[in-house]
Amino acid sequence: MGNNPPPAPRIVIAGAGAIGCYVGGMLAHAGLDVRFLGRARMLDMLRNDGLHLTDYEGARISCAPDDLVLTDDPRVLREADIVLVCVKSAGTAQMAALLGDNAPDGAVIVSLQNGMGHAATLAAALPDHDIRPAMVPFNIVPMGQGRFHRATSGDIVIGDGPMALDRILGVAGMAATQSAEIEAIQWGKFLLNLNNAPNALSGLTLHAQLLSRPWRRLMADQIAEALVVLRAHRCTIRATTPVPVGLMPHVLRLPTPLFRRVAAKTLTIDPQARTSMAHDLIGGRPTEIDALQGLIIEMGQQKSLATPICSAMHKAVKRAERDGFVPQPPEALRG
Repeated sequence: MGNNPPPAPRIVIAGAGAIGCYVGGMLAHAGLDVRFLGRARMLDMLRNDGLHLTDYEGARISCAPDDLVLTDDPRVLREADIVLVCVKSAGTAQMAALLGDNAPDGAVIVSLQNGMGHAATLAAALPDHDIRPAMVPFNIVPMGQGRFHRATSGDIVIGDGPMALDRILGVAGMAATQSAEIEAIQWGKFLLNLNNAPNALSGLTLHAQLLSRPWRRLMADQIAEALVVLRAHRCTIRATTPVPVGLMPHVLRLPTPLFRRVAAKTLTIDPQARTSMAHDLIGGRPTEIDALQGLIIEMGQQKSLATPICSAMHKAVKRAERDGFVPQPPEALRG
């Protein structure tokens, strides 16, 4: 008798938002066993419209409603071999509690979230589980009616561990790797994610914002401010683009014609792309500003370092959350 192959792992997407729907849809299309745990509003849309994924290279993938396993019942976590946590930063503690109550002993938990420290929050609730931090480099544009568009390039990176998750989660059209340097890679992505706030406040697409030298100078100064804080804390930072971390502010400050030539070699950006924070502000939803600029402000205070630009961004986003979004010029966000 031959050896039977091991059963396919059961994957639960914990948080069926833009990233969760895109990653889960790609995995489901590749034939993996995927269940989506989400809120009723999103699940109702998927039940009506199915899931339709596109990307900046022209790929088109669809999953019919009957092919999707959709639920708002956290007991679905009891069936999971792998849980991909895709909730917003503010929802991490609540999801950690749900996982603590429901996740099977052998389940692997992967944080596919912006910001830092989410894996530690999950580990506190699941001390005996394999918890993996990860970095998702690409931007997903929610288009409505079950449509999600991948607008930027890059491969998912997952922290090392006993299970080779990159071989499971890396599928056609969505590559994944594992790395022992995942925290340094996350800090590199974190620096890029600091642009979520200025992009959201600008009212511009990422493409238009990056072609505006005043906005790039603001981005450069904000990254330089954050680098001072992170280096004071002796954080190891690994760039997630070909541009070394220390050169990022200098590249952003280049004249636009020269910047265009350099940037074309580092990152592919769809003309319609906006950051997730831009979509949150436009939609009247809470943002992840506390996990981004808020973290730099807190770390700066611990080292008695001023963070005027991050503080101005934080205040402006909080004001927009409270009073409604109004586009801001870059000079209004320098503190």
